[in-house]
Amino acid sequence: MRHVMITRRALTASILLASLALPLSAWSPHVADAKEPASVAAAAAEQIRYKTAKIDGIEIAYREAGRAEAPAIILLHGFPTSSHQYRNLIPALASTYRVIAPDYPGFGQSAAPERSGYKYTFDTFAKLVDGLTEELGVSRYALYVMDYGAPVGFRIAAKHPDRITALIVQNGNAYNEGLQKFWEPIQKYWASGKNEDREAIRWLTSLKATKWQYTHGVPDPALVSPDTWTHDQALLDRAGNQEIQLDLFYDYRTNVPLYPEWQAYFRKHQPPTLVLWGKNDQIFVAEGAAPYKRDLKDVELHLLDAGHFALETNGPEMAALIRDFLGRKVVVQKVEK
Repeated sequence: MRHVMITRRALTASILLASLALPLSAWSPHVADAKEPASVAAAAAEQIRYKTAKIDGIEIAYREAGRAEAPAIILLHGFPTSSHQYRNLIPALASTYRVIAPDYPGFGQSAAPERSGYKYTFDTFAKLVDGLTEELGVSRYALYVMDYGAPVGFRIAAKHPDRITALIVQNGNAYNEGLQKFWEPIQKYWASGKNEDREAIRWLTSLKATKWQYTHGVPDPALVSPDTWTHDQALLDRAGNQEIQLDLFYDYRTNVPLYPEWQAYFRKHQPPTLVLWGKNDQIFVAEGAAPYKRDLKDVELHLLDAGHFALETNGPEMAALIRDFLGRKVVVQKVEK
């Protein structure tokens, strides 16, 4: 009888361990295929590390994983989240790439200087991310841009086209077609600059709005962890943070005049580009995805049955597409582990 009990417990433990391994192996096939890590050092290199660097006097937090000599990928997050949105994608890429995901000031674990003495703008964010890559000695890299990450990343790419090995665009806008009904009250604030129009969009920093961003357009909401919107909202609710976010809504108006410049960058430099777009997104609508094909010759476009934060529901599919794309477009340094 004792032998039977031990066997059942062992079997239950085996089933539990196997079920826990499924999500990780789905995101990162090498985990499922590998019998043992090639070395302890290689396995350790793939772990996420949480670091900070002081750039222009501002402490910038970032997540990093992968070997220092591997091809680099910079992951740029959107609103209202942080590098937290890439918590699952990073380990899915870290066996082959050096993956770096920073938090902008006022987001995640980065510093949040007082608004009275600091300008929260997309220009500022681009300069800080650019400075971080230089601080880390990353001179060539692919850029994953999503939501706010697009105007940050495209500023950098247009300034340093020789540094960009590839673009991965996920619900990140560079064309007027992508700004539709959702943006009307924000555009009203751009036009007037009035406090009443600022207050009219304050609801975008609420828990209701944050949860909506994660769940709207999602065929199976059970795939979205409640940790996503509760994590983001806790940071939005920090003293003064709503005002920072409203400043950024207003500054977003500076991105639209730059669209022609970014499109010219696409046409002239033709970076290999993978467009992954949650087609049910009401913030950056699907109409904003197709125009990339007008200006880019080497572009692959996938419309996903997902919402704004497509990684939350379609992560394994997206990770596989990214690995395949970068494996074909970016020269991988073959370094023995």
